[in-house]
Amino acid sequence: MTKLKAVFFDLDGTLLPMDQEKFTSVYFSALAKKLAPHGYEPDALIKAVWEGTGAMVKNDGSCTNEEAFWRTFCARMGEDAREKEPIFADFYENEFQAAAGVCGFTEDAASTISLCRALGLRTVLATNPLFPAIATQSRIRWAGLSPDDFELYTTYETSHFCKPNPDYYREILEKVGCRAEECLMVGNDAAEDLAAAETGMRVFLLTPCLIDRGRDISSVPHGGFEKLHGFLRTLAE
Repeated sequence: MTKLKAVFFDLDGTLLPMDQEKFTSVYFSALAKKLAPHGYEPDALIKAVWEGTGAMVKNDGSCTNEEAFWRTFCARMGEDAREKEPIFADFYENEFQAAAGVCGFTEDAASTISLCRALGLRTVLATNPLFPAIATQSRIRWAGLSPDDFELYTTYETSHFCKPNPDYYREILEKVGCRAEECLMVGNDAAEDLAAAETGMRVFLLTPCLIDRGRDISSVPHGGFEKLHGFLRTLAE
């Protein structure tokens, strides 16, 4: 078995415990309130954001996710909609922080990164790049971590694919200069994170916030943080 060199971590539901539905509800409610004074009707705004998100998920690599989002969003909300981008940035700097209140917290996140460091393993944050960097950096901090804990973290400005497209993982592998068999993906979503296996990466599914999507994961290494730590030690030997 090839010795492990790098660990890719998902964020939401993995290092940052959360109920995805509650988080999305609070996030969209705050965003709609922020944009309402600027002429955005809430239902139309949320529909446009979802359509922009869908465009990122379907991105074929021909542009960044940022470009895919705004092209679709502007098609729905008007070509001048991107002029409001500074308002979105201000939202992520301020009102978005309220969403931390519906997220959980586990000290295991920091202890896992510390273990990786002790084992000489490189760490990458492979969070689905649907958010700008400013929002991703906030969510990292909500988990009790620092952006500096990761060699790379994916955001919509620099990524050209999304999960569950295996090319999302291939793009990261190319950026960090690792072979798939040298890397482990740690996540909680049996569809989005298991897609890494299609590249030849190994996968461990954390179960505290598992999203199994009806899949049988019995053949996939899985469990809580204690089991993950043992798995990491075994692969790093």
